[in-house]
Amino acid sequence: MKKLIQKTFNKNTLVINFRRMWPYVKPYWFRALLGILLTIPVGALDGAVAMFLKPFMDKVMVDKQPHFSALIPFLIVGFTIVQGVLIYTSNYLNTWVAQKITIGVKRKLYAKLLSMDTAYFDKSNSGTILFRYSNDAEMASTGLVNNMKEFLSRLFSSVSLVGVLIYNSWQLAVIAVAVLGLFIYPMTIVRKKMKEILTKTVGNLSYVMTIYNETFAGNKTIRSFTLEETFRQRFEEVTNMTFSLAMKMVKGTNWLSPLMHIIMSIGVALVIGAGSYLIVSGRISSGNFVAFIAALMMLYTPLKSIGNKYVNIQNSFLAIDRIFEILNLEPTIKDSETSKELREIKKNISFDHVHFEYVPGREVLHDINLEIPVGKTVALVGNSGGGKTTISALIPRLYDVQKGAVKIDGSDIKNISQQSLRKQIAMVFQDNFLFSGTIRENILLGNPNTDEQTMWKALKSACLDDFVKGLPQGLETEIGERGILLSGGQKQRLAIARAFVKNAPVVILDEATSALDNKSERVVQEALDNLMKNRTVIVIAHRLTTVQNADKIVVINDGKIAEEGKHEELIKLNGAYAALYSMQFKDRRPA
Repeated sequence: MKKLIQKTFNKNTLVINFRRMWPYVKPYWFRALLGILLTIPVGALDGAVAMFLKPFMDKVMVDKQPHFSALIPFLIVGFTIVQGVLIYTSNYLNTWVAQKITIGVKRKLYAKLLSMDTAYFDKSNSGTILFRYSNDAEMASTGLVNNMKEFLSRLFSSVSLVGVLIYNSWQLAVIAVAVLGLFIYPMTIVRKKMKEILTKTVGNLSYVMTIYNETFAGNKTIRSFTLEETFRQRFEEVTNMTFSLAMKMVKGTNWLSPLMHIIMSIGVALVIGAGSYLIVSGRISSGNFVAFIAALMMLYTPLKSIGNKYVNIQNSFLAIDRIFEILNLEPTIKDSETSKELREIKKNISFDHVHFEYVPGREVLHDINLEIPVGKTVALVGNSGGGKTTISALIPRLYDVQKGAVKIDGSDIKNISQQSLRKQIAMVFQDNFLFSGTIRENILLGNPNTDEQTMWKALKSACLDDFVKGLPQGLETEIGERGILLSGGQKQRLAIARAFVKNAPVVILDEATSALDNKSERVVQEALDNLMKNRTVIVIAHRLTTVQNADKIVVINDGKIAEEGKHEELIKLNGAYAALYSMQFKDRRPA
């Protein structure tokens, strides 16, 4: 019996999972303990109700003593009322604790999510993030408390009921308890299959969430490319898979409950057969037998639905496993114990024989050597996919190089704390991410301590002040999720204003005007020119006319530096840059 129980639950035992979750329970241990302690009388009162049936049967039904017929029903009702009050109080406390634990776990998971590096997000989809960082916390915490409550309530109820069985007839109790062993064996058969199905189900549900997210974020693309039918079919396929997995779970586990009914009926039949003999032989009274049968039914009945309970328990345990799998992750980019704070950049940013790859074995940058002097503007140009954006992403250490080093004033940035490094850098992308909220809130992300005057100065420098002043709510205007209520040029200028208030000495501009029309580009370019004044600037540009005045232009082709120099120098070389320039100039000539 002991081996069967160990095989059934293996590592996913209540003890192990509660030990792992204890740090999240600890702050609320008193309420948690009180809620658990209330399950003792709740379970024990089941036995008390069953015990009253013996004197009722013997004194009223057999001996015909009328005063017992009035007293015992009132006692049973009284005990049931007390049990009901305790159940309500226990449920309230357990729900309160479960919600607090859920919040604690979610906060810990979110902190872990924020600590993960960019490569982690590159490899994960939004559905997986949502499911594993949010739904698993709900499933684990609520399931943990509910299962604990259910387990302890059933435990104390079973103990009290087994006590009633033994009190009324130890012979029949031996039969009843022996039959319980038959309940455990079937669970060992389905456990492995359940885990496999549940793992696939989690992956499938994550993909469902991804489809919802993509439909929301890409609704314009879906409309413009008439992809409604494609996405409908995709969703139909994934929901068919959900259905298939659900039915596999039913086929794999729902036979447990009917089997438990059969096992229970065998136990009851054996008890009735043996009990009839014991009554006839005078070893037990009718009252003993009735109380025994009542206690037996109360003991067996919850086990009839053990299949569903077992699935829920395994769901919670697997959710806890997935949570701690995440919490045990370590970001690949982290500060060393000897990392120093970067106060200022005095000389330069340099790339020293840098090699980099996103996927092992597929190098993106090959032996990059580059110097970006303080106060100068360096432009990165070249063919698409050549590695320009990758170079810019290595400076704030969004990724780590495989060979060589990115240095600031001669020190490897791996020896500089990430926070202090990134505080020195402001980035403006081609597609800047704006957060739901107001214009003010999005600007303050650059620097939460920015005062009103500085904020309006940033808006003016970003050529956005007149637009904001013309809005009825001004700075308090809601911009919608991802800034959906703003035009492309307004989004860019708001991102530039955010960079202004950050007031970082290094600015990285990654194709900041390439997605704009000519009119918007001129306004945004003016804002960018204001942002670039008196700063070290790295510009990634497709349109060469925007970088002709850069102090240095670096041509990146296929992950290598092909040429570098000023505009005039590169034109005279008549190489890669001159070819790019000639092509763009040719494209601009009237047909």
